[in-house]
Amino acid sequence: MIKENTVCDLAMVDEAPIPDDSAIVSRVLQGNVNAFEPLLVRHRELVQKIVSKHVPFQDVEETVQDVFIRAFRSLSSFEGRAGFAHWLSSIAVRTCYDYWRRAYRSREVPVTMLSEKHQEWLEQTTAGESVEDLRENESRGEARELLDWALSKLSAENRMVLELLYLEGLSVKEAADLLGWSIANVKVRAFRSKRMLEKLLRGVMEKGRRSP
Repeated sequence: MIKENTVCDLAMVDEAPIPDDSAIVSRVLQGNVNAFEPLLVRHRELVQKIVSKHVPFQDVEETVQDVFIRAFRSLSSFEGRAGFAHWLSSIAVRTCYDYWRRAYRSREVPVTMLSEKHQEWLEQTTAGESVEDLRENESRGEARELLDWALSKLSAENRMVLELLYLEGLSVKEAADLLGWSIANVKVRAFRSKRMLEKLLRGVMEKGRRSP
């Protein structure tokens, strides 16, 4: 027979508050390595959402793991001012940036590999060709494919700025915070990369017009 005191003790355990992120971080830093797992479970969906926007599907899972490894190794730098989720989001974005820095290769894709649908889409949108047009038409398959092709021609820095500002709609300040760059650097990079992207797309369209 369970004693009354035992029942009370069990009730207290059930009602014990779940430690917040900062408390868990403190436990890990004090040597309880296993305490990190709740952070992984709690924030995995957030990290996966961020990574899936910037990294090819086949590399998402590995990159997510890389994010948490980096986070674990950098826990001592967490100061708690903006919250653990924000701190982790920054690590996720920078991990994606490093992914492109490592894996980036110049992929020369001939214009002939772009389908007629791609050319038609360019013809329809070139009157006001801009990154905003790409964002508005992103749901169309040809627009997404063209965007991926064009982004593959840019540097990792330019790619990440364009994705954060024009595809995700973040502010310059938010992008700078996540990337760990100055606001001035993001503004300059955004201006240059946007012009590079539009030049690439116009070049593809001009080649398409000249092809037989």
